[in-house]
Amino acid sequence: MTITAIIFDLGGVLLRTADFSPREQLAARLGMNRHELEEFIFGGESGNQAQRGAITVKEHWENLRQQLNYSPQDFKALLDEFFAQDRLDQELIAYVRWLHKTFNTALLTNAWDDLRNFITEKWHLEDAFNTIIISAEVKLAKPDPRIFRLILERLEVEASQAIFIDDMQRNVEGAEAVGLHGIQFQTPQQMRFDLEQLLNGRMG
Repeated sequence: MTITAIIFDLGGVLLRTADFSPREQLAARLGMNRHELEEFIFGGESGNQAQRGAITVKEHWENLRQQLNYSPQDFKALLDEFFAQDRLDQELIAYVRWLHKTFNTALLTNAWDDLRNFITEKWHLEDAFNTIIISAEVKLAKPDPRIFRLILERLEVEASQAIFIDDMQRNVEGAEAVGLHGIQFQTPQQMRFDLEQLLNGRMG
């Protein structure tokens, strides 16, 4: 069946950390390694609740601040340091816009309730996608099969007509279990090669 839709993850794909050394230094000061710090920021009970929209991102930050016993000012400085090296891949976003001329494109991301404001007011990415699904808004998170079915419904395509790209293997496997074609992102060059191979194979 012909591919008509390409679905992208945000964090780890279109938005990536350019330099991990500030996170590593911050983690060391907190007595953690970088992966433990990232799990603290993004995961855990509080982070997972925020990603599913059960609590707001403000409530999530307050939970973490209290766990660290930081002042609001010190906690804001910690977050600024943690996210300082996050960069949008403008070249990859230009590629998505190019794909958008031919295919239905979508953004499917596990994220908090403040992300849409960043997408529309700061980054101005909304024109690159037919639809954007943010986990906190729909109360579902990858790899829950329901969130993949929801984006297929919004795009009005069958699973076999869609490709899903994510940096996390469990999310790619979740999409494939629903019937989508999956690509695990490692580098922009690898992703583009794998995508074009799949498109050429499916469309040729």
